[in-house]
Amino acid sequence: MGGKYSSMNPMEVHVPNIQELMSRDSYLKPYEQEFRRRYALYLDYVDKISQGDGSLNEFTKSYEKFGVHVRPDGTVTCLEWAPGAKALYLAGDFNNWNSSSHPYTRLEFGKWQLTLPPNADGSAQLSHLSEIKIVVETHSGEKVFRLSPWATYVVQPPEHEGYLFKQKIWNPPAAERYTFKHPHAKRPRSLRIYECHVGIGTNEPKIGSYLEFAQNVIPRVVDLGYNAIQVMAIMEHAYYASFGYQVTSYYAASSRFGTPEELKQLIDVAHEKGLYVLLDVVHSHASKNVLDGLNMFDGTDACYFHSGPRGSHPLWDSRLFNYSEYEVLRFLLSNLRFYMDEYQFDGFRFDGVTSMLYHSRGVGEFIGHYDDYFGMNVDTEALVYLMLANDTVHKLNPDCVTVAEEVSGMPASCRPVPEGGQGFDFRLGMAIPDKWIELLKKYSDEQWNMGEIVHTLTNRRWLEKTIAYAESHDQALVGDKTIAFWLMDKEMYWHMSTASSASGDAALIIDRGIALHKMIRLITHTLGGEAYLNFMGNEFGHPEWLDFPRQGNGNSYHYARRQWHLVDDPALKYKFLNDFDRAMNKLEERYGWLSADNAYVSWKHESDKVIAFERADLLFVFNFHPTQSFTDYKIGVDKAGTYKVLLDSDDTQFGGHSRVDANCEHRTVPEGWANRRNWLSLYLPSRTALIYYPLSGQN
Repeated sequence: MGGKYSSMNPMEVHVPNIQELMSRDSYLKPYEQEFRRRYALYLDYVDKISQGDGSLNEFTKSYEKFGVHVRPDGTVTCLEWAPGAKALYLAGDFNNWNSSSHPYTRLEFGKWQLTLPPNADGSAQLSHLSEIKIVVETHSGEKVFRLSPWATYVVQPPEHEGYLFKQKIWNPPAAERYTFKHPHAKRPRSLRIYECHVGIGTNEPKIGSYLEFAQNVIPRVVDLGYNAIQVMAIMEHAYYASFGYQVTSYYAASSRFGTPEELKQLIDVAHEKGLYVLLDVVHSHASKNVLDGLNMFDGTDACYFHSGPRGSHPLWDSRLFNYSEYEVLRFLLSNLRFYMDEYQFDGFRFDGVTSMLYHSRGVGEFIGHYDDYFGMNVDTEALVYLMLANDTVHKLNPDCVTVAEEVSGMPASCRPVPEGGQGFDFRLGMAIPDKWIELLKKYSDEQWNMGEIVHTLTNRRWLEKTIAYAESHDQALVGDKTIAFWLMDKEMYWHMSTASSASGDAALIIDRGIALHKMIRLITHTLGGEAYLNFMGNEFGHPEWLDFPRQGNGNSYHYARRQWHLVDDPALKYKFLNDFDRAMNKLEERYGWLSADNAYVSWKHESDKVIAFERADLLFVFNFHPTQSFTDYKIGVDKAGTYKVLLDSDDTQFGGHSRVDANCEHRTVPEGWANRRNWLSLYLPSRTALIYYPLSGQN
């Protein structure tokens, strides 16, 4: 998609705030021309959209025109883009599935249009829940049946009718349409995100519903002190076990959880409770399904995707979008706006961004030098699409938050587009869960390296915000292990009773597991980034893996759920982990360490296994030593005064042993220590994390 800006000398392209980016990181200066070239391509995209559709605003409202729509006067309008098709027809129960009686008219640029006038009584020829399909005649003369890429409601048929999803018209009577009562949520000062999946949100072995989630899970999220939910698997996906990452219908909210109106109600309830709602959006690739997906929509292997090898992902067995194609931009950008307008989602987590950014799709990617971020392996078309997407949604809603699932560390990913950045607000700190799993799998507690832990938790680009998380949702899947399972394994099944008479190794395993589970989450929460994320159930150490129904497990839902009864049982120790999670979040709400400046790490002692740092005027101290407790341990602190314990992971209310006296006051000594102006003396029990707050004092 060339244009006047990309034909200019890149150094003459005006990037409004690029010098802010260059001055922040002088190592980027040699690549200024590449930043300007990318921005020129972005301007070309915007310019072409303005010429073609009048404005970006109109362009992103294309969901109002494309697809099949029943208008208020009973007229049905149909508009599709199928450049490789010889002819298009509409078939359905309205015409007894006649595949040639209702032809579309060919328009310019590969578009096809059809209008169905109202019936004599003024009613529409397509009623609510009418079933339809697009009939595509290929240039070989074959007629193939497809779902509209713009379908807003598709359903899985009963087993006796087969497995292909069916497109149905969603046009309920006005009285049955949900009306939002609450506005979009404002962007929180600090983001504490609860990542969730509606289908597994129930205790019963079944698919949970939108309304069950709103009634049963949202109150838990609020009680735990999270202020945002990140909802997975909303865009329709024919294969449930894909976790929502093999999308077949981009505009259809998954009907396996309920109706579009019920999803609206869920989001409205979340907004009523003060929760910010993020949609997990998959614009990095699409399912290869043909009969109920986007693939081969117009009878060719191109249309929405690159043709040939470039259009296929080698590991994910999926199709890759052609981001340089005008109509693909229309489809994807309108998709984002559709979910903002129609369902009131507040922001987006973009899946698979690393795969988008590189022609290698991130397979075996190793970034060893800045040159790797600006060389020929970078997929500039995808990168510029992300610039356009981020700029668009932030203009539509200034409180919108976008998150990149990006592991390579592409510079300026989380800087505004006017600086030459991609425009994301946050990137996921994907190295953090990898580090914790590496430690738990490969090293004994005595071998944990404090310097490596601190480096992993603090290794992020200045002023590019990171979402820290201790474990990913992938670790919950069968074949992998959550942190709780790595720590306690099978002992969780037999020794989590508060009245347990367990002794010996079993007791030690559970005691260690509960202690380290709390410490790992707290240091991740407080040191790892500018936002925090937890996957549902991990807050209480969910004991079993997640396994969706599939042929290999007899299509069982036994593991495709969350066992809330475990944390609700006061006789089980899961409550201790849950209560600690609540305490962390409530304190963050009060003190705001996530939105504060980065922590200053004053201490990381390898043999003692002690880490100490300050953030948001609080002192955080971690003793990871498996056996050694320390008395009168000297810790540096910048702010003078008297300190008391604010949070103690060893407190009995969190399943600990209460070895620290919470009433004890610690007065600083005005002598330099560990590059701080003062120090204080503390008792640090083994495997304990402590937060101290100043009662008084001066800088």
